[in-house]
Amino acid sequence: MDIQRPDLAIKKRRRQILWMIGGIALLGLSGYALSKLEPAAPSVARSTLWIESVKRGDMMREVRGPGTLVPKEIRWIAAETAARVERIVVKPGARVDADTVILTLSNPELKDQMLAAQAALVAAEADYAARRMTLESQYLDQKATMASIEGDAEAAALQAEAEGDLNKKGIISDINFRRTELTAKSLRVRLDIEHERIAKFAQTMEAQLAADRARIAQLRNTFELRERQADGLNVRAGIAGVLQQVPVEEGTQLAPGTNLARVAKPDVLMAELRIAETQAKDVTIGQKVSVDTRNGVITGKVARIDPAVVQGTVQVDVDLEGALPAGARPDLSVDGVIELERLDDVLYVSRPVQSQQDARTTLFRYDGKAGRALRVPVELGRASVTQIEVRSGLKEGEFVVLSDTSNYDKYDRLSIED
Repeated sequence: MDIQRPDLAIKKRRRQILWMIGGIALLGLSGYALSKLEPAAPSVARSTLWIESVKRGDMMREVRGPGTLVPKEIRWIAAETAARVERIVVKPGARVDADTVILTLSNPELKDQMLAAQAALVAAEADYAARRMTLESQYLDQKATMASIEGDAEAAALQAEAEGDLNKKGIISDINFRRTELTAKSLRVRLDIEHERIAKFAQTMEAQLAADRARIAQLRNTFELRERQADGLNVRAGIAGVLQQVPVEEGTQLAPGTNLARVAKPDVLMAELRIAETQAKDVTIGQKVSVDTRNGVITGKVARIDPAVVQGTVQVDVDLEGALPAGARPDLSVDGVIELERLDDVLYVSRPVQSQQDARTTLFRYDGKAGRALRVPVELGRASVTQIEVRSGLKEGEFVVLSDTSNYDKYDRLSIED
């Protein structure tokens, strides 16, 4: 007869539960351990990587930028008045002198305005001459009157002096003597008034003539302006050089200030380089520049730095030195390299892809014997066009992967295969 043992069934169930809990815990620990394992290092062919060694020595800091050659001396010729283009005499590309007529314009009203201004000037000059003669005549009349009064005053003074002696002797009465003295005194007062009057008249005459001269000067300026505008209907080059542009057509009606032509001296060129705004902060006037025209390299110096940033670049003007290579002409595309400074005895490496100066990044340090590359933190310093300073993280003689490794960002090591 079987005896039921419920306690054994309970113990057996407890053992099963414990085994299940242990299995679950073991699976969890295994999963956690597997999650902490590094992914397997991917294999990369060495021929697909750019690997170079870290060097120590002098490093030349440079910045590079594209640009164009432009004439150093350019003259834009603009219309002085409203006019109509009658004829284009010279086509772009032709050599011109300062007096070469490039276009002829027409403006019928301008000639009438010039003749009216000339007539007004001639009339004003005639009025001035007549007024001056009238005033000078009046001035002479006043001087004659003053001379007459001056003579009468001197005669009266002499008579008073003579009658004074006779009055003392009793020959002439006191009344007659006093009358003579009053006459002499009155003439002296009139003489003083005439002196003052003639001085005031001279000032008045000069003021009137000065006003007339100012009006004549204004009319002369107006006439010269109309004359210059009329002469400007024959548009001249103004400088010797090459006619580059004539941005108008025959028959076009022009407004004042419209650009008619551009003349430049093709033998005196400069380079306009466009430097990235992040690199332009170290560019200063006077730095040496090498400009590559594809047919030769020209040396120069930084002459001007544009204070404004346009589309992420700063314009840098370069004065060229020496003879221009064959084929150098305005608007030719060039590449320029500006020498910023020379760094003495620094640790440097060729500039990695997508690297920035004064930045912290990571690079793969290559171990040729082990056939692998490990990711290490690196602090980069000052940068050049093709080289960059290494401040920490690498040592002289170590090899580093410089090519783009963005595909391996989630890996800390690479297996390098020869």
